[in-house]
Amino acid sequence: MGLLVVGSIAFDSVKTPFGEAEEVLGGSATYFSVSASYFTDVSLVAVVGEDFPEKHINFLKMRNIDTKGLERKKGRTFRWKGQYGYDLNEAHTLNTELNVFEHFKPQLPEEYKEAEVVFLANIDPDLQRDVLEQVKNPKIVAADTMNFWIEGKKDSLLKTLKMVDILIINDGEARQLAGEPNLIKAARQILSYGPKTLIIKRGEYGVLMFNGRSIFSAPAYPLENVFDPTGAGDTFAGGFMGYLANTMDFSEPAMRRATVMGSVMASFNVEDFSLNKIRHLEYHEIESRYREFKRLSHFEDI
Repeated sequence: MGLLVVGSIAFDSVKTPFGEAEEVLGGSATYFSVSASYFTDVSLVAVVGEDFPEKHINFLKMRNIDTKGLERKKGRTFRWKGQYGYDLNEAHTLNTELNVFEHFKPQLPEEYKEAEVVFLANIDPDLQRDVLEQVKNPKIVAADTMNFWIEGKKDSLLKTLKMVDILIINDGEARQLAGEPNLIKAARQILSYGPKTLIIKRGEYGVLMFNGRSIFSAPAYPLENVFDPTGAGDTFAGGFMGYLANTMDFSEPAMRRATVMGSVMASFNVEDFSLNKIRHLEYHEIESRYREFKRLSHFEDI
């Protein structure tokens, strides 16, 4: 089977210097799934409330995202409200309502337990391990986390990292997790926790990939119009993991190509609010921007 993701579905209210959007579709699993769906079949595990419109579920199904693992529970769907200044690398959270997500206990449908490629989006590290205990024999496991878990449940997170092949986090989280301001030293420390590969997202400054043998740097795509960076990291992860699940090639050259593909998807995401841009992409647009990335970073030896 294709790619399994476990994470959140939410309603986001976002304000940036370039506009705002109220109660739009968001959540880590949503951005990830839609991005990954351009490359492979996706199985989604998440929870929503009674107020979640059927039209959003129909949209996910239209993207060939399997929603058998999507629970609907009594109560309201998870909500997040945030604001960005002109430094779009940093979101300022104004309000969080966990609602039904507060008591989310992922239970995988039987067929999901056969997943070969697994992505654990940003949820409690205890729950991330619960998911891995349900999956029978994954070939590769990747995870995300955030400062809340690093600060409040670091011991649990470290247990999870021992079970993870790839960790995908941003530069602030990497520094916090390692207790080290220098990203090179921080990466070395984090790799000692268990992951074989570490990917550090740096917003408009691109992406770094570490595996203990080499460092790969991918630029951010230069865009004239950036409206909303919400979900860009999850969209990157979806493109990255979707590409790997499509090829089932986990070599270093493939990881490098996947890193660029993730960057391609994230670059589309930030061009509009919510999933407005990536929900209507054509695959030839993705291929074209991938080639632009290649030209952007290519140079000849002297």
